[in-house]
Amino acid sequence: MVWAIASDQMTIAFVLFVAAGISDGVDGFLAKRFGMATEVGAYLDPLADKVLIVSIYVSLGIVEAIPRWLVILVVSRDLLIVGGIMLSWLLGNPMTIKPAAVSRLNTVAQLVLGGVVIAAGAFHWNLELSMALLMALVAALTLLSIAVYLQEWVRHVGGAREGSA
Repeated sequence: MVWAIASDQMTIAFVLFVAAGISDGVDGFLAKRFGMATEVGAYLDPLADKVLIVSIYVSLGIVEAIPRWLVILVVSRDLLIVGGIMLSWLLGNPMTIKPAAVSRLNTVAQLVLGGVVIAAGAFHWNLELSMALLMALVAALTLLSIAVYLQEWVRHVGGAREGSA
């Protein structure tokens, strides 16, 4: 998909994007339907989603299909979360992150925006107003998600200090 976006092959990028979405949905359905959900899968599925989102956003930012400030915001959020988890481990107070409702909405909004931008390029649609509204929504949800995770991290680290006193 990165190659397709960088090569201005947006129709191919759109087909790959749809295929990735369908395969993710089928994988989740099969895992739940047949009781095949695993702990590894529970970690790999959101990781795969994040790799997809970051890859799409960086690629779309490079070709200037979305503003670079939005790419930086989206990628920075994920880096902050990973950094916070790693720091809590280094502090001897590991924490597990459960996706907040705003985080799930954020992921959906990020994927919808990526899909709309790719579709607009593939089918030569003029969706500037829709994309502008989606970009504002993604920015707001990303900032809100950062605030929620930061609050949770501070509460976790602060609670550990209070408990050890």
